[in-house]
Amino acid sequence: MTDPLTDVISLLQPQPAAMKLVYGGGAWRVRREVTDRVFYGLALDGGFRFQADGQAEVTIEAGDFLLVPSAADFTVSSKIAVTGDALSALPVDLSGGEYRVGEPDAPTDVRMMIGYCLFGSPDASLLVSLLPQIVIIRKSDRLAALAGLVDDEYRNRRNARNVILDRLLEVLCIEAFRALPDEGGFAGLVRGLADDQIAQAIRLIHEDPTRGWTVEDLSREAALSRSAFFAKFNRVVGMAPMEYLQNWRMSLAKDKLCAGNSSISEIAYSVGYGSPSAFSVAFTRIVGRPPTEYARDLKERAHLLH
Repeated sequence: MTDPLTDVISLLQPQPAAMKLVYGGGAWRVRREVTDRVFYGLALDGGFRFQADGQAEVTIEAGDFLLVPSAADFTVSSKIAVTGDALSALPVDLSGGEYRVGEPDAPTDVRMMIGYCLFGSPDASLLVSLLPQIVIIRKSDRLAALAGLVDDEYRNRRNARNVILDRLLEVLCIEAFRALPDEGGFAGLVRGLADDQIAQAIRLIHEDPTRGWTVEDLSREAALSRSAFFAKFNRVVGMAPMEYLQNWRMSLAKDKLCAGNSSISEIAYSVGYGSPSAFSVAFTRIVGRPPTEYARDLKERAHLLH
């Protein structure tokens, strides 16, 4: 059976960027401004406070895992209250991937693993919009074990290190999202998959994106009336069923354009359009430029990077 969450994480293409083991003591505060990097953290001992701008502060205790897939300004600070800005500073490099924050002479009262990864997908912003802005998993032995494997691979430069890191980060993301409880607050893919009726519709879309799905078809499969299904899908996922279908088709198309192994005609039929012209019109309307231009820009960008 198709697993939509795995589909989305796989298309996001998480890639390692940085990993740090951070020790803290006393009062401290570290500020991160918006970047295109995904932040994750695991409290190994002690704990710390986390606050994304515009959201309530949360405390991360030993064994808790934190993932921030969307671009956001946030502050990480000690559980000890911090006053003023004097203690806001970058971590001190201790070498070997280890860092220190806080008062130099204070005993170490927190140890945490933090890291960043990048989403390699050309469609990352759309896919991330389907995921929670912040994921917090409390006391997960599985996530702690996976984070430990990432740390071990990152520090030891073995053969095939990058391949292993890519796979571990992908598994780490999937494990974090599937461990997330349905709190009923954030509309998106995770909440949709927690609802049996909506999950059935999402799975069918991912299983056969080429089929000419209608709201009536999907509502029938979800065992709901058309109006009840449409309203519930909007409320739970955050977009209309046909919008989700179109966006998913465009995500698949962008991935194929990025790979560069298929013609526009082949891509059009593979994502459910009856002709290349119909696909080009839909792609241009949703993405903002024709697929040929989009593919050319991807090639030029790849050439510049190399």
